[in-house]
Amino acid sequence: MSTNHRPLLLAGREEQLRTDVSSVKGAQFRRLLDECERYRGLPLAAEHPDASITYVGAAAANLALAFRLTGQQHYLTELRRWLDVAVGFPHWGKAHLPDHDLDAGWLLHGLGLAFSWAGDALLENDRARLRDKLILQGTRLHDFAVASEGGWWASSYWQNHNWICFAGLATAAYAIADEHPAAVAWSDLAKANFDTVLDLLPEDGSNNEGVVYWRYGVPWLVSYLDVLRSAEGTDWFPRSAYLRETFWYRLYQAAPDLERIVNHGDCHDRRSGHSVALYYKLAAEYGIPQAQWLARRVADGFFWREAYESGVRPGVRAEAYQELLWFDPDVAEAGPDVLPTSRYFPDLGLVVGRTSWQPDATLVSVKAAPGGGHTAWNASARLDLERGWTTLNAGHQHPDAGSFAILGHGSYLAIDEGYSSRKRTDHHNGVLVDGHGFVNEDRYHVFENIDRQHTAEVMTTTLAGGWVHTVSEIGAMYDPALGVQRLRRHLVMSPSGTVFTVDECVAREPRTFTWLLQTDNPPAPLGDGRYLAQAGSGCLLVTLLGPADATTEVHSTTVQANPTSSTPALAIVTEQYTLRHRTAPVSSAIFVAVLESRPWNGVAPAVVTGSVRDRTVRLRVTAGGHREDVAVHLDGLAPELPVTAGRAQVVGTGFAASTGGTPSVAASVLPDSTIEDGLLR
Repeated sequence: MSTNHRPLLLAGREEQLRTDVSSVKGAQFRRLLDECERYRGLPLAAEHPDASITYVGAAAANLALAFRLTGQQHYLTELRRWLDVAVGFPHWGKAHLPDHDLDAGWLLHGLGLAFSWAGDALLENDRARLRDKLILQGTRLHDFAVASEGGWWASSYWQNHNWICFAGLATAAYAIADEHPAAVAWSDLAKANFDTVLDLLPEDGSNNEGVVYWRYGVPWLVSYLDVLRSAEGTDWFPRSAYLRETFWYRLYQAAPDLERIVNHGDCHDRRSGHSVALYYKLAAEYGIPQAQWLARRVADGFFWREAYESGVRPGVRAEAYQELLWFDPDVAEAGPDVLPTSRYFPDLGLVVGRTSWQPDATLVSVKAAPGGGHTAWNASARLDLERGWTTLNAGHQHPDAGSFAILGHGSYLAIDEGYSSRKRTDHHNGVLVDGHGFVNEDRYHVFENIDRQHTAEVMTTTLAGGWVHTVSEIGAMYDPALGVQRLRRHLVMSPSGTVFTVDECVAREPRTFTWLLQTDNPPAPLGDGRYLAQAGSGCLLVTLLGPADATTEVHSTTVQANPTSSTPALAIVTEQYTLRHRTAPVSSAIFVAVLESRPWNGVAPAVVTGSVRDRTVRLRVTAGGHREDVAVHLDGLAPELPVTAGRAQVVGTGFAASTGGTPSVAASVLPDSTIEDGLLR
């Protein structure tokens, strides 16, 4: 057994942990041992592979913890095999920034923990080699961070590279500082960084990089705070509003089945979103019963599909040591059924609503904010001006302000592109102007060096009575040469899951405006402005109400991506289908669409009607004896919607809606049936 009496994360709790693994932490202990057993059959390359080696760090931590708790020598023997490989590589990382990026951060963390937990039990030569390698790699990473401050991850406070590299650097520093006092400079640098990071993260818990990079990056925030508290006795968990709220961002970006995700931003796939360990930690630190519940739901039901189908490596299996350490059996569990079905995250301009918490529910998610979100956008502008730095690295965010995703009946109905190396508005459910999307698009870092005038915002949101209503203004996101004066999206979802979109487009001179809808399969024309997009267990019925003279076509769109710089040859290629509803050159246009979420065989047509008068758009959907009425005022004034007995009504800024059984024929006529300017059918 190791004689280290101040092991990171274990000091003062080691004996209790040994007791708990035979009782309340038995399942987590079994996970750890199973993961360590898996390592025995894995071949290890003598030379650094072309792909990432992040998994080596996690394996070392798992094996060291298993040895520390059980004293079984075979875990130490296997640990030595993995350490020998890691120490033998002359560099950590190969294809991109060797020694200076993610591979180095991951291995410094994992091997730092292994040194702290099992180092004294190693043969003296092996222990010295590991210590010296940590000194070498830690020095390289620290020096790079100092030299590159203001340029890349060392000052990219909202970015996963920053969190991973500094957390790894700090872990290694705390592990070897007694023998290498110069490492204190590493932990001091990391502490100063995270002191800034915690103050700059958005208070609503949202993440501009999307769910997949949330799942990849946020565990490192809590990993750092964990080793900080263990090594220095400084507890920064209570000060972080971001960490206190961020589970809600993840939960509300879960698909209705809770297994898959809403994939705004760079997402490798639709499944890479779960971290049992992180759910445990957020539940433990902030007393969140839904996080505890979701962790068990994933562990019992979703874990192996996540492990085998996720495109993120090393993935959920590697986190066994964190699951064991971070699980608090005293935190109660509660499902999401008691929570509101909709939520607004103001920093990211993210509005999410679902018809219920059941797996067959319909969900809509739409967002509109500046690059990185409001906090990052404003703070980076200030820091860059004061220090001459570049701090906003929002390369994983897409040019998708105002774009939406619809999931329903177990299917993805109106989709996001996922991961893309050349990001374009044309890949999203947005609007083009003369065929152009947002300024600075068609590259990886859309928001890099972008002029600060190019911002989007949510103007108003109403979440009540099962209705979701939001208005976003995105006109400033286009090249000023296009002369866009207003591009305003009004989006509504009804309690039944029908989505209504009203897009007002205004330019100084005639432009061709194109409304876009992305689907997995080609929408089939049904006539009279209707289309059917099939999607397995669900389908989307699309009714295009205006402009009446717009032309419509469907074509395939190919999206390509390299999801990791550490493996340049890795490619993701996806095919999606784009419905384009295009005007002739006009100075103004109003696009109106009704998107009905249906089960795969529920294609009986609803009666969809609409009108526009006095800057108010009124829409109605009647199906199966049920009617939904929506009124939106294009300038945010109070629209009139007659109150009918027996019908539930919701009113918000520039919005009114009602739902209920179909009234008499006489009462079902739209109060404003006049159509102005041929805008609606």
